[in-house]
Amino acid sequence: MEAYVVELLFGGFLLLLLLGAPITVALGGAGMAAYIALDKDPIALVQIAFNSVGSFPLMALPAFVLAGALMEAAGISKRLVDIAETLAGPITGGLGVATVLACLFFGAISGSGPATTAAVGMLMIPAMARRNYDRAYASAVTASSGGLGIIIPPSIPMVIFGIAALGMAPPPEALAKFGSFDSLSIPKLFIAGVVPGLVMAAALLVMNYLISRRAGYRGLSERWQGADIRAALRRGAWAVAAPVIILGGIYTGLFTPTESAIVAIFYTLFVGFAVHRELSWGTMLAALRTTTWITGRVLLILFTAVAFGRLLVEQRVPAQIAESMLAMTDNVYLIWTLVILFLLFVGMFMETLAAILILTPVLLPVMYMMGADPTHVGIVVICTMSIGFMTPPLGENLFVASGIGGETVERIVVRVLPFVAVSVVAVFAIAFFPQLSLALPRMLGY
Repeated sequence: MEAYVVELLFGGFLLLLLLGAPITVALGGAGMAAYIALDKDPIALVQIAFNSVGSFPLMALPAFVLAGALMEAAGISKRLVDIAETLAGPITGGLGVATVLACLFFGAISGSGPATTAAVGMLMIPAMARRNYDRAYASAVTASSGGLGIIIPPSIPMVIFGIAALGMAPPPEALAKFGSFDSLSIPKLFIAGVVPGLVMAAALLVMNYLISRRAGYRGLSERWQGADIRAALRRGAWAVAAPVIILGGIYTGLFTPTESAIVAIFYTLFVGFAVHRELSWGTMLAALRTTTWITGRVLLILFTAVAFGRLLVEQRVPAQIAESMLAMTDNVYLIWTLVILFLLFVGMFMETLAAILILTPVLLPVMYMMGADPTHVGIVVICTMSIGFMTPPLGENLFVASGIGGETVERIVVRVLPFVAVSVVAVFAIAFFPQLSLALPRMLGY
């Protein structure tokens, strides 16, 4: 390993970030400087970056983003929120419960944390304010729950992790020590995310109940109303069918994750135009603009992050980190603790997709050496990074919720800290008990 190249890579990356450069420029600039220092043809870096965006699974990214934007425009997200509200019923802090449930439902469509926060927050934050919830608390619940959007499948970060990890074989030392490892695939990651997503949601629900009981936030009704639940389900039948069709098609093998996203788009167009009749050409164009902006931003990060990661692998940085951590301890629980704390720190400062692309080549060899299943590693990484959406200074969900609720980010941060704490506890439970991630995929034959 050329030490000066590693210093140039990370030093250049951090320097450019401190100067205010976009993360794409910071990654690309540091990578280009390293290539020049190694006397390599800089065109090779461009070729690596270009090839990184040519994979078939990556086509799912813009398709899922467009499907989520269209579903919001077609009234599907509003109907999912209505169902969540009726299911919450008399539970203490009922609107907070409805927010978490709505984010679960919408997360099964959008695959994005900020998109889930925006779609649900536009409806739930004003509703909570009308029922005398503190606006900062309403914004905090929404920002915390929005992170579920990247855990509940289909998930854009899961697609990105799968692309980053699929080409990484276990090191020979790990194979010699543990034998073969289970294969990794994007559909398997999707299935593995179901139970951990519910665990993360349960942690948020418990904290919402404790805070709501102390603050006196009552339920939405005295008791569950069967007629209201049936009416909401009847109105939202087409909305509920959307995640069923998307996930059912993937899990049964009827179509791939990429194909399921295309199915979701055509399903939404049918529902929006023929059933709900809330979709118009104007809202379609707005959804396309949103998709173009989000996809372009993600692909630019991917473009440079893959080249940056390739340089790290060539310079044996992941192997060196693995050796250093294993020299420190061979206790798998201590290694998981160090990895989670590191990811929590990174999540405070770095955009989720960029962090996954940069860190996967570094972390996966370490976890292979501990005998960890790559699917389980992916789920823990994504669950941990979901907390970054609600932790400052980056905390994208905080800014989205602040814009909707009209509260300062500082006030929301104070209210969001208990949710951060329970989410961290949930992540440790998911990391320490691999069966939470792996039981369902194995049950379904993956």
